[in-house]
Amino acid sequence: MSEKKFPMPDEIKAEQLEDRPGREYKMETQPIYDDKDYKGYDRLKGKTAIITGGDSGIGRAVSIAYAKEGANVVIVYKEENQDSKDTVKAMSKYTDTSKILQIAGDIGDPEFSKEIVKKTLEKFGSIDILVNNAAEQHPQDIITDIDNEQLERTFKTNFFGVFYLVREAVPHMKENASIINTSSVTAYDGNPQLLDYSSTKGAMTSFTRSLAIQLAEKRIRVNQVAPGPIWTPLIPSTFGKDNVENFGADTLMGRAGQPLELAEAYVFLAWHNASSYITGQTIHINGGKIVNG
Repeated sequence: MSEKKFPMPDEIKAEQLEDRPGREYKMETQPIYDDKDYKGYDRLKGKTAIITGGDSGIGRAVSIAYAKEGANVVIVYKEENQDSKDTVKAMSKYTDTSKILQIAGDIGDPEFSKEIVKKTLEKFGSIDILVNNAAEQHPQDIITDIDNEQLERTFKTNFFGVFYLVREAVPHMKENASIINTSSVTAYDGNPQLLDYSSTKGAMTSFTRSLAIQLAEKRIRVNQVAPGPIWTPLIPSTFGKDNVENFGADTLMGRAGQPLELAEAYVFLAWHNASSYITGQTIHINGGKIVNG
């Protein structure tokens, strides 16, 4: 990766996005998701990866990184069609579009997971890497403001959807396959405004560890990345202006992270040659916060 200067909080416009989880193409301060000087080394050549939430934010950066490394990439997204098109356009600079499949739907629906697996196998014939990255959050100041609908919706997207997709995909995954989950620093540090979201990420962490034990005999590795404050459409679509304009300022790095800064961790965990002895673990990418686990 070439040396880059990432924006400080005062360089990020404190904008607000009306739609949740946000549309990246509407952001005035665009997240940094690609290092155009880095072309990749075919480390994932011949592998097929499913990436939920692959149309924007962290998912977009991972999708592009995997394309550079030669993988077939299945981008799963809900309804952000323009973002998905923009991601494919960025990927097409490094790979043939025949190696990209877009699938739209609600990850919280168990039937959609069956569709994802079916279409992936029909087009590419295998599932070697599964990145569970899709998530939503709805800040509330107090637990009594979190109604049943919000609680169920957050868990359906952030955790049940992961469970459904893993359950469908695992029977088709072979030795040396890799499952990578996106957890969060909130699973370890907590967040008073994100009580339900933090709980889903805590469930994700326990799921990652338990699934790693369960699949060890099959030689399928299961790990997770726990991001800290990362500048994605999720932030200006869910937090107020005051939170957005200071986003990431309280980290040791003094700024929010960019999606590009996480992508290599997902490549590392997917590439068996490099991470063959790693399972049940968490890579913390959070600007310097020290957490247990």
